[in-house]
Amino acid sequence: MSTATVTLALPEALYQRLKGAALATKQPLEQVMLHALSLGSPPSWSDVPPEFQLDLAGLEKMDDDALWAIARSRREAAELVRYDELLDRNAEGTLIAAERDELARLREESDRFMLRKAHAAALLRWRGHRAVAA
Repeated sequence: MSTATVTLALPEALYQRLKGAALATKQPLEQVMLHALSLGSPPSWSDVPPEFQLDLAGLEKMDDDALWAIARSRREAAELVRYDELLDRNAEGTLIAAERDELARLREESDRFMLRKAHAAALLRWRGHRAVAA
């Protein structure tokens, strides 16, 4: 992993808090600071499958109202019912080829939907919003 060196002026109170955490945990100050920065950073989308990364990266440019709309969105009931039907038939081994394709498409749409909701909620929390209602 490559690194970059940054010189940063910290408020004394924050420096003392980080220094105290380093002493209490018997860790180097640098490690405590890196951990704090990592926790306080915007959520990363780089750990998700490549086919979803561009979509999640786009969320970071959205305003809060758009993120709230995504975070609060719900799937259509008919889609959920159809998805459950196909899952049941798949478990029974009775799907035809077209239904297998439909199930794969619905699974990908479901994964994308849930990743978008979760990432929107994480971005809202990072931006300082307390509760993200489902």
